[in-house]
Amino acid sequence: IRDRVNTVYITEQSVLRLKSKRAKPLESAVADLPIAQGFLHLQRGDSLLLAPEGVGHDALPARHGARAQPATIACTLPEALQQARKGHRIWFDDGRIGGVVRQRRRGCLVVEITQARLAGEKLAADKGINLPDTPMKTPALTAKDLQDLQVAVKLADLIGLSFCQSAQDVKTLQNELTRLGARQLGIVLKVETQRAFQHLPEMLLAAMAGPVAGVMIARGDLAVECGYERMAEVQEEILWACEAAHVPVIWATQVLETLAKTGLPSRAEITDAAMGERAECVMLNKGPHIVDAIGTLDDILTRGCV
Repeated sequence: IRDRVNTVYITEQSVLRLKSKRAKPLESAVADLPIAQGFLHLQRGDSLLLAPEGVGHDALPARHGARAQPATIACTLPEALQQARKGHRIWFDDGRIGGVVRQRRRGCLVVEITQARLAGEKLAADKGINLPDTPMKTPALTAKDLQDLQVAVKLADLIGLSFCQSAQDVKTLQNELTRLGARQLGIVLKVETQRAFQHLPEMLLAAMAGPVAGVMIARGDLAVECGYERMAEVQEEILWACEAAHVPVIWATQVLETLAKTGLPSRAEITDAAMGERAECVMLNKGPHIVDAIGTLDDILTRGCV
């Protein structure tokens, strides 16, 4: 709703009240809003405010006595904002946009954008955020995860444990599966942070105490966390550790992505896909040319086995 002075952002469950002369005003909660894909346009030097809740918006100029406001986005894990400190690096959308925390302000982070193309970058909604310098002390299983797990154990064949960073995270999931009578379900450890990579041996030992275990190399987040220049050696060491432990590996993230999206692969991603031969499973991203990508991957991996 826009008037001459202010802009109001309405989300699902916003309550609208109709003022009237009645004793009790009429109220109605907003529901079934159409989904509009929005994005922020960010350039080097821009400020971006990370808030623990609310609705994202573009930068707002100063007007009618109000201060100018930087572009704002909300983070779905408020604990991360509490643990980040001034000077910590932050990356968005698989490392496509980078910044540095410059200030903490009433539970929010003020970030200066330092990495972006000269023409700027578009940051869409629901993109990943990485804080490689911030030691995350949050458990891998949140309260919502524990609630969702009660449904998942009735329908799933395996449970993927995202952002696991210690043996205790693995044991917590195993204990919860035992409590729910689903100890037989397989567990896949998603290795996507520096801390997970550093603690992989102890996490493997904990996972191997269960009946079925596997590891996913989530290379998108892992590359951002460890640095692209270290990605080759990091994924190699994970493969070695899992081979020694006889634990199957899922080779994931951006495999033949250009082919799946455009129909034409790059030479670099063909070589990258060939590395997946050492894993037990290769995961492809969706795209309009996914069938072609599957055929190409099958050809690459079959040739490697001959």
